[in-house]
Amino acid sequence: MTTVYFVRHAEPNFQNHDDQTRELSPKGLRDRRLVTAFLSDKAVDMVLSSPYKRAVDTVADFAEARNLDITTVWDFRERKVESAWIGDFNGFCRRQWADFDYKRFGGESLREVQKRNIRALNAVLDACKEKTIVIGSHGTALSTVLNHYDPTFGYADFERIRGLMPWVVKFTFDDHVCTQIQPFDLFALNLFRDE
Repeated sequence: MTTVYFVRHAEPNFQNHDDQTRELSPKGLRDRRLVTAFLSDKAVDMVLSSPYKRAVDTVADFAEARNLDITTVWDFRERKVESAWIGDFNGFCRRQWADFDYKRFGGESLREVQKRNIRALNAVLDACKEKTIVIGSHGTALSTVLNHYDPTFGYADFERIRGLMPWVVKFTFDDHVCTQIQPFDLFALNLFRDE
């Protein structure tokens, strides 16, 4: 069995509109410790991430604690919306989930995001059989991975997890067959009982 923990990034600085350089907010920097605490008893072999700063920084605290390098994988990046900031982001998201091929000029459809994320995940599954892997990810990118393995995961589910940052989903694979999906709401797990 191969185990993959997808880690949706902690809260970013929403004032930074540059997708690649958007850093974690002060709350996000604190909350990434939830990821470290959650993974502390897992026998993790490697840490991968989207190259976007907020995803890398969310798994960096854990990687540093374990003395593991973070390898960035371009295809695990978040969906490109378009070249400009979108005012009605909720309406845009609803339309994309209703039509997986819908995209704005210069952006990506959910189908395109899903294909490249699954392609990257399949490469990891080929190269890392019987390992435990952590992957720093994003809300939409991770949601399309979930939809690939569970087509009932749709817009309502995406809306439900939208505010969960960070959020972890454990996938268990037998070769390329996903045998289990288990989400974890880190805020509900009381990981810092001693504080």
